[in-house]
Amino acid sequence: EVQLQASGGGPVRTGGSLRLSCATSGFTFDEYNMGWFRQAPGKEREAVSCLGRSGGKSYYADSVKGRFTISSDSAKKVMYLQMNSLKPEDTAVYYCAADLRNYGCVITFFGSWGQGTQVTVSS
Repeated sequence: EVQLQASGGGPVRTGGSLRLSCATSGFTFDEYNMGWFRQAPGKEREAVSCLGRSGGKSYYADSVKGRFTISSDSAKKVMYLQMNSLKPEDTAVYYCAADLRNYGCVITFFGSWGQGTQVTVSS
């Protein structure tokens, strides 16, 4: 059974940093397309950043380019999202997701989801 568990969220001031982690189990890590998504109150869930199989091609939403960095440790089966220069508009519940299908960062092609971790950025 594919399992993902996101952690590392919390409150932070504008300009601060957080590192999210997504611990995984139940699947061969390097064979899966992995991603981070977020959902702010009253908004649809959106893609933040994705990482192709075996830590391959990465994708970033325009709103986070240059501030966020996605990475993974296949030995530990963990995916990370380093978030720097955080802004109030980054406030959301962040989810990690995985799928065998490799269609970039298209949310509809991610079938396995972890529970979210709340990130709250205050000004």
